[in-house]
Amino acid sequence: QVQLIESGGGFVQTGGSLRLSCAASGGSLDAYGMGWFRQAPGREREFVAACSWNGDYTLYATSVKGRFTISRDNAKNMLYLQMDSLKPEDTAIYYCAVRGLSGSYFSPTSYQYWGQGTQVTVSS
Repeated sequence: QVQLIESGGGFVQTGGSLRLSCAASGGSLDAYGMGWFRQAPGREREFVAACSWNGDYTLYATSVKGRFTISRDNAKNMLYLQMDSLKPEDTAIYYCAVRGLSGSYFSPTSYQYWGQGTQVTVSS
């Protein structure tokens, strides 16, 4: 059974940076793509970024492209999201997830495992 635990969230001012981490346990995830999603109160879960099984291919939401960087370290079973130039609209709970075998990288339904999330709050 795969378990994912996010960490690194917190409070930051506009323009600041945070680095989120996702620790995976319960087996190797080398063969799976992974992603980050976020959800603000009253809103749908939103795609943020994804990467291929080896991290060579990355995909970003337009709203975060150029500011966020997704990466992974398969030897450590870790997924990361470096967030720079943060804006108040980035405020949300951030979730890491492991993809299934098919489906759109943009869709939450294409991911089979989820963490519990970590809160990111960006203030002016």
